[in-house]
Amino acid sequence: MPAEGARAGAATRGTQHAGQTPERPTRRFPRITRDTARPEGGGRAASGASPAPARQWPLLVVLGGVALGLLLTSLDVFRWGTLLIGAALLAGAVMRWILPSVGMLAVRSRFTDIATYGILGLAIVLLTMMAQPKPWIEIPFLKDTLHFTLNGR
Repeated sequence: MPAEGARAGAATRGTQHAGQTPERPTRRFPRITRDTARPEGGGRAASGASPAPARQWPLLVVLGGVALGLLLTSLDVFRWGTLLIGAALLAGAVMRWILPSVGMLAVRSRFTDIATYGILGLAIVLLTMMAQPKPWIEIPFLKDTLHFTLNGR
């Protein structure tokens, strides 16, 4: 009997009057989510008549660049391979910014995706350019910071 009373109480709390929005009977989230929102720009990048890979070409461009970069890195071309990985992430950020629909490359909001792909890509490119031996760029304050932390002064 208590279960029936609980259902009846929940039913009366969830009823709506004319012109009002329905109330949720509880503040807990439902166990099964039925209506998750797609991220902005998460639609198909090509028409539905196209084959599946063509509909997801932005994601495949980024994944292809990262895969090629990993292959180059494994073949002992470290600097060019990691540079290609960073460039692929930066390309993903640019595509997310410019294209209205990028398919599965859209994971979060547009701003968050651009910031994530851009910051990670830029960090990988900068670290690649600073890698030893014979770095392409030198940032003096980073060298001083490293010496300070290792010497303990």
